[in-house]
Amino acid sequence: MQARLVEHHSGKHQVVSSLMYAALVVFAVLMIFPMLWMAVSAFKPMDEIFSHPVTLVPKSPTLENFKGLFEAMPFARNLLNSAYVAVVSTAASLFFCALGGFGFAKYAFRFKGPLFLLLLGSMMIPQEVLMIPLYVEFQKLHWIDTHWGLIIPGMANAFGIFFMKQFIESLPEELMEAARIDGLGEFGIFTRIVLPIIRPAFASLGIIFFMNSWNNFLWPLILLKSEGMYTLTVAIYSITGGIREPFHIIMAGSFVSVLPLMIIFLIFQRQFIAGITSGAVKG
Repeated sequence: MQARLVEHHSGKHQVVSSLMYAALVVFAVLMIFPMLWMAVSAFKPMDEIFSHPVTLVPKSPTLENFKGLFEAMPFARNLLNSAYVAVVSTAASLFFCALGGFGFAKYAFRFKGPLFLLLLGSMMIPQEVLMIPLYVEFQKLHWIDTHWGLIIPGMANAFGIFFMKQFIESLPEELMEAARIDGLGEFGIFTRIVLPIIRPAFASLGIIFFMNSWNNFLWPLILLKSEGMYTLTVAIYSITGGIREPFHIIMAGSFVSVLPLMIIFLIFQRQFIAGITSGAVKG
């Protein structure tokens, strides 16, 4: 009797597992298909993109779309703009978020609790609400149509500070005390002890920050005015709006713009997963 119950339970578990895997496969296909369609369409002529029946494999693959992309906009310049903004913004954000997380994690000060709650509350404010006051402020600072206007707002990120705080809290106090006994100051402890230890958190948070900065569209669209200052997302958008949208060129530009993100994630995926799981264990 007990053997039958065990067998019944095992069979039920297998059915549930199979259904879960099937649901995950369907979800994965739905998530991947737009990316696959974009990649395939980047090598299709304009007419073939909208041909019937729809085909995933290009009948007449071409590289003319990429040639048209370079002719439609200063692609190399826009690519460098995106890379510059993303790299500088990510590096600055990681440093200041780690510094803020270190302060909240390892120091006791007045109003620490309310300030941290205020920090968490700021995560609920939509970015769009802040754009008008930011624009007015940056206009007074003469940062309109500059890359600093894209870099500065993201330097202190509430999510990043929260993430770093959770990670740094797991570091033993004895390590800090030993560093103080050896004569290290507080900033020295942060730069020489804390930063090297939290490299997994840097990797995971750095990928998130880099992706957010690279894909940022609305704020650069509002802030940047000249074509030479455009980031890649704004530059691709700028070639739209004609009588006949150049979808083949848009797909080619989107495909090329996604490649750096894919390469970075493939290189740092192990560190990314390690940082995320470490934070999960801490939480």
